[in-house]
Amino acid sequence: MSGSMTTGPERWLAPILLALALAACGTKQVMVQSEFPSPVMNKLPLTIGVWYDDEFANHEFFDEASGRAESSWLVNTGQAQVELWDTLLKGMFRKVVYMNGKPGPGQMNPVVDAVLLPEVDELQYAIPAHTNVKVYEIWMRYRLQLVTTGGEPIADWTMPAYGKTPTAFMQSDEGAVRLAAIVALRDAGAHFASSFTRVPAVAQWLDSLPRAGEPARQGAQP
Repeated sequence: MSGSMTTGPERWLAPILLALALAACGTKQVMVQSEFPSPVMNKLPLTIGVWYDDEFANHEFFDEASGRAESSWLVNTGQAQVELWDTLLKGMFRKVVYMNGKPGPGQMNPVVDAVLLPEVDELQYAIPAHTNVKVYEIWMRYRLQLVTTGGEPIADWTMPAYGKTPTAFMQSDEGAVRLAAIVALRDAGAHFASSFTRVPAVAQWLDSLPRAGEPARQGAQP
């Protein structure tokens, strides 16, 4: 039998060879992990759904070196993204529900007030190429969609986030990049918590809800 399919020992050997090739090329790999603080605020009296697609939950970015004197970078933020938004939403809303799939016609999902769909729309970073001061910067832009359980749009907006290594006394380039990413994620959380209700389309939707923001008055009849 002829063909190009890899079988036998060659199949499991291929990933090892790829990893060795990345190492030989000087690729620096960073796994971003951290614990994030819950926002200190009065929770909105809403049951919010959330859907993380595969690209978001496994988010990473790769930047190939432009010359032999530089290193390529592979930075994975997927796990940290999910941990951030889980903590953030549970601190902002009365109840958080995870969707079975992306909201849309025919998709069997729990009934909630609205569903948030976060997406990393853009990511850029700056690395000091000619200095020993390991201060790195990361800029992120999120696209956030708020939809009904059936997928009908409620609001669609973008949100920036910025992170900078707060100290030059890092032991490695990887550590400096990791810390800058964590600062950017925390900035995203603070920005979302403080601006969510001020997004015009979100504010209009909240105003349309019965007694939005006044759960204590429900059923209080003279």
